[in-house]
Amino acid sequence: MDVNNENVPELSALRQSIDDLDRRIVELLNERARVVIQVGKAKQVDGTPIYAPDREQAVLKRIAELNHGPLPQNTLQAIYRELMSGSFVLERPLRIGYLGPQGSYSHLASQRKFGASVEYRPLADIRAVFDEVSRGHCDLGLAPIENSFEGGVIDTMDCFINSSVHVCAEVMVKIHHNLLGSCAPEQIRVIASKPEVFAQCRNWLSSSFNEVQLLPVASSSKAAEMAASEQGLAAIGSTLAAELYGLKIIFANIEDSPNNITRFFVISATPAKRTGADKTALIFTTAHRAGALVSVLNVFAKHEINLTNIDTRPSKRRNWEYFFFVDAEGHCEDERFARALAEVREHCGELHILGSFPRAMEAV
Repeated sequence: MDVNNENVPELSALRQSIDDLDRRIVELLNERARVVIQVGKAKQVDGTPIYAPDREQAVLKRIAELNHGPLPQNTLQAIYRELMSGSFVLERPLRIGYLGPQGSYSHLASQRKFGASVEYRPLADIRAVFDEVSRGHCDLGLAPIENSFEGGVIDTMDCFINSSVHVCAEVMVKIHHNLLGSCAPEQIRVIASKPEVFAQCRNWLSSSFNEVQLLPVASSSKAAEMAASEQGLAAIGSTLAAELYGLKIIFANIEDSPNNITRFFVISATPAKRTGADKTALIFTTAHRAGALVSVLNVFAKHEINLTNIDTRPSKRRNWEYFFFVDAEGHCEDERFARALAEVREHCGELHILGSFPRAMEAV
């Protein structure tokens, strides 16, 4: 390979500049870490939770405002998420419960939200995530609440009906499905994954593997585990599953729509503080009279509170009684929001505030 000798001294000087900058960056990061340790000691004195969603949002917003390039915003945000993950360890290690097994999309969302330095605990089902947070065995839990194509996640909504946990944050994750395996494409005889995943890759599968058997299993992670040990069996799953189970990504991004996003709630034993850019999750039943639901919606409209999502689940207490799940813009402690809630209660059989939390800036 030919090397232009005239450029070697300049390249060497530039690399030396990078080395010098790296030295300064590491020094500053450790200086920041020493302050974090003091913050952790102060939190222990007054019992302040280690994870503060309002503080997290403020840091990421300030970093975005300070950034004038050329680094992209998402690069800096990823760096600072890992910094905050390391900060949790310095204050007190956090334990995060998620819907397992390892390599699931809930696992992937947890890592993108909380980084590599916290402890993750895979749990058997969504109910277990709620239970472990309620018991204090996990500091935080991550539960899927809705998918942009499949709609609301029934198991999560049902858990909220009889739980005392708070929604303290939300995470939106771009879902990319990948064909994983350890054999060549022409050797694949069976493809395993969750039924919902097959539905989200229907067009690609029919055009590329229309003669291959589709095997529904409990999770995409279970499918990846099977693909690692069974010849001729491939899985549809996450890049994290490929890494954990030692599989090749045979084909990447096979989902039919590139805009497939799953929203997750972060649940906690303690509520989140106001940030000025919040949402509130509510659950209610309406009074047993004609037009009660319309009355509730009209109250929100009158107070100019935007409802961003509404879903329903049977109450399982009486036939044809329903719980309504609503996301609204604003924090429950905002004066206008509080007035609206006071008026809404007059039209409800039950009304529960699941939590107010910072709005997710963008999908990660």
